Amino acid sequence: MTDNDTQHNNQSVVDDQVDSTAQSTDTVSTTPVADEQTEPVVEQSADQVPSQATDQPTESQAPVTPPEKQEVKVDATNVVIISDEENKKARWYVVHAYSGHERKVAEALKQRAQTLHLTNKILAVLIPTQEKIQIRRGQRKTVKEKIFPGYMLVNMEMTDDAWLAVRTTQGVTGFVGMSSKPTPLPKHEVEAIQKYMSQAEPQFKADFVEGEAVKITDGPFADFLGTVDSIDEGKGQVKVLINIFGRETPVEMDFLQVQKV
Repeated sequence: MTDNDTQHNNQSVVDDQVDSTAQSTDTVSTTPVADEQTEPVVEQSADQVPSQATDQPTESQAPVTPPEKQEVKVDATNVVIISDEENKKARWYVVHAYSGHERKVAEALKQRAQTLHLTNKILAVLIPTQEKIQIRRGQRKTVKEKIFPGYMLVNMEMTDDAWLAVRTTQGVTGFVGMSSKPTPLPKHEVEAIQKYMSQAEPQFKADFVEGEAVKITDGPFADFLGTVDSIDEGKGQVKVLINIFGRETPVEMDFLQVQKV
């Protein structure tokens, strides 16, 4: 065998090995592998991508409104309703509280009755008020004035636990009557107070007192200085003493016609 024949045989063997390797490579590359198989990725626009649930509201989501805190129910007569349950043993008792803080004390009492599960014994709180027309700086407005500042009426069944709950409420200084056993108000007195509160026509509330210096702002005696002689809140009028011809002369004026000096 010549050298040329030997080189030709060796080249044939190399070519066969290359073809075999290529076939093996093609077989491996075309065989699917379950663990490495992936799904095709589809690009989505921002509008098509669903928003993920988060704790914080986004611009496209309406903010979640938290549940409203239970507030004290107060109607036009300033009655704080603690419970709608009926208790035939309940009576009205007078409770002394910090003056000017009666509403806050009533709210605190309601929360305390709910916490101690005494809403079947402590039913309501009444803060006696009356509407009055107040004249100030020539302006008229309707205000609610407390009839008994510093006092509230509590509708409750007088038991040891209910008494203790009311007595230890912040802002309450005690019951009116004997401390150990308070006396309930007679029914006719409670009805009289409620009737007085619901008077259809509000009274006038004077912004000045007798003996105070005032100035008349309207009418024939405008710009006169005088002194308050008497006040009629029912009619909304005041009697003013003014100096005419060297002597004091009383003239009746409406609240709107006078002001403080």
